[in-house]
Amino acid sequence: MQYLNPAPNAPAPTETALIAAVPAVEPLVGGHRQQLDGAAGWGVPAHVTVLGPFIAPEAITDDLITTLAAVVRSVGAFDCCFLRTRWFSQDVLWLDPEPAQPFRQLTAAVWQAFPEYPPYGAAYDDVIPHLTIAELRLADLPTLLAVERSVQSGLPVPARIESVLLIAGTQAPNSWQVVNELRLDRP
Repeated sequence: MQYLNPAPNAPAPTETALIAAVPAVEPLVGGHRQQLDGAAGWGVPAHVTVLGPFIAPEAITDDLITTLAAVVRSVGAFDCCFLRTRWFSQDVLWLDPEPAQPFRQLTAAVWQAFPEYPPYGAAYDDVIPHLTIAELRLADLPTLLAVERSVQSGLPVPARIESVLLIAGTQAPNSWQVVNELRLDRP
């Protein structure tokens, strides 16, 4: 397994995920995420999850990467826009991508190719594409409401999604690394 950006002294990865990184939103939400999104502290960039948890890191092979690349290429690169904030209860503040359908297509395509890895471990009946900004478990509600107001003032944020990242890491600080970048088809 070859990592694209190996982190020095990082613990051996214990989990993987497929994400659509969204660097366009980092200037708006990056500072908030570093403090209020656990995944950001682990080194995971601003993203919409395609599928996670995914395969064990030690099970990543060249054949798996080839299959994933073909699956991801079956969805065309696309433009989206983050127009508004939303909430999961009062627990998680997130950005809502429009359109959401291309993210759903990516998730469905990967899940169809790897049915033993349902999105979010089958914890939810409906997979809602979202970009997490902040979690209540890391701050109080007034703080999250202030973050929401701050973020709303910078919306909308347009973005182009051209690839999916296979990432691996642990719940340790700055442990997540990019294993491979998988390009979407260019329409």
